[in-house]
Amino acid sequence: MKIQEIQELTPQELASKKRELKEDLFNLRIQQQSGQLERPHLIRIARRNIARVETVLSTKSSSSK
Repeated sequence: MKIQEIQELTPQELASKKRELKEDLFNLRIQQQSGQLERPHLIRIARRNIARVETVLSTKSSSSK
């Protein structure tokens, strides 16, 4: 997910996207522990996407204050 796509989302959409990404990360970690994860780089990508969403969410909330 690109940063420009994330910046276009509203704070409510960002919060739901963050929740969705955290669920995906959880599922990836479960797959990794059970030995079913074929592409372990997806964990890194998921963590980076969560960080991007959190960064944009915090900048939007601080700019609105």
